[in-house]
Amino acid sequence: MRFDELDLSDDVLDALDDMLFEECTPIQEQAIPAIFSRRDLIAVAQTGTGKTAAYLLPVIDMLADKPQAPDAVSCIVMAPTRELAQQIDRQLEGFSYYLPISSCAIYGGTDGKEFARQQQGLKKGADVVIATPGRLIAHLQLGGIDLSKVEYFILDEADRMLDMGFFDDIMQIVNQTPASRQTLMFSATMPPKIQQLAKAILRDPAEIKIAVSRPTEKIAQSAVVCYEPQKSAVLRHLFATKASSRVIVFASSKLKVKDLAKELRRHKMKVGEMHSDLEQDRREEVMLDFRAGRLDILVATDILARGIDIDDIALVVNYDVPREAEDYVHRIGRTARAGAGGSAVTLISPREQSWFGRLEEFLGYEVEKLEMPAELGEMPAYNPRRRDGGRDEGRGRRRGSKPGKGRAEGRQEGKAPKSSKPRNGGKPRKQQAPKSDTPEAPKPAPEAAVPAEGAPKASEAKRRRNRRGHRGGKPKSAPTDRPANPSSGHDSNPSPAPAS
Repeated sequence: MRFDELDLSDDVLDALDDMLFEECTPIQEQAIPAIFSRRDLIAVAQTGTGKTAAYLLPVIDMLADKPQAPDAVSCIVMAPTRELAQQIDRQLEGFSYYLPISSCAIYGGTDGKEFARQQQGLKKGADVVIATPGRLIAHLQLGGIDLSKVEYFILDEADRMLDMGFFDDIMQIVNQTPASRQTLMFSATMPPKIQQLAKAILRDPAEIKIAVSRPTEKIAQSAVVCYEPQKSAVLRHLFATKASSRVIVFASSKLKVKDLAKELRRHKMKVGEMHSDLEQDRREEVMLDFRAGRLDILVATDILARGIDIDDIALVVNYDVPREAEDYVHRIGRTARAGAGGSAVTLISPREQSWFGRLEEFLGYEVEKLEMPAELGEMPAYNPRRRDGGRDEGRGRRRGSKPGKGRAEGRQEGKAPKSSKPRNGGKPRKQQAPKSDTPEAPKPAPEAAVPAEGAPKASEAKRRRNRRGHRGGKPKSAPTDRPANPSSGHDSNPSPAPAS
């Protein structure tokens, strides 16, 4: 459906025409008429489907239709992060270019002068206020702000706001708005807590569900099965063969983001990094440089997975496999936006194979596995159902060989290599006792099955070996690609801190 087939005013259509928007996305096609009908709405759609335009276009059209009180707030748009609030504010400026609509963006991470400007804007009134929950609560606590004339209350990325602990803040803000308001809730997922919030603030809502938490078909998904030490070389190969600019690389922790960005800079690449350690001014500078083409590659934590609107991303790389399916969908959703195509490649180490296998079960299909050049070294076979979690991070076996550990891996872990058949006529081989500094006693004849008098029983000897730390198996050292500890200094929750 085209936008001119909807009941939008000529001023809004002129702005859309200037922005080269012609065709509606499915969420826009269904949500805009529902909002014009003045019903509450709960809409579930994946990231990158045009949810922002789906609520802004009808709301600003209805606001411009009748005069608004000069000192009142008519519409509140709640967003989980300052980056998303800034993005919504920019889009609102474009959509309302020919309309007499005023707006004010309220978010944290600013200095005292900016806080005072936000406070003044709220007191004077604005047609549309775009705010993070924590910062809006801070302004409300200072007093002098009237929300009694709010006509539209909108929650964008509602599931993420609840994940960040904003339920009480949202309810506190809702309680200061009139019951006659129209409430619109947009979310990428529909967990039980979203349903609980919907029951609390929506009245007989219309419901729209568009491709719940599934990647758009326009994203060409693929994966590379490799060892952890090979990921850097594989990444550079992807840059050489798929795309070397307009690329976002997602990593699991801010420490890995910093190290990877540093390594890519050593290879003379124009790289920026985005993580929660950066100050707001630095984040904005990095994003500006990336949008302007001064940076080709952006290495980021999941802070960039939602709420960043860049339409021309050619390639998204998951340097680490995300643990949750929703994180995977949001990451790769940074490409193929606004109807365009794009590619997403995930690098899978042996330890991550079971995680990626669960992602494939969620997707309902197997993601294509790319072959890498021989000069990158031998790659492990893909077997996501291995019980040991694929912890052998050594050289590995060749593709197509039988499952199990090779000789090199067995020696690395202090084990004898396992073979498919016993070599002693089908009888199990006895485990050798630990070596000691004393000379070995003569071995008993095979038929002497009874231990010598005074020798410790087998179970007691085993307990002694256990106390000495000889487990007869895996060493105590950690595997080479142990995932980041959420309680460490890494980004256990890479989303920006809630604005307060």
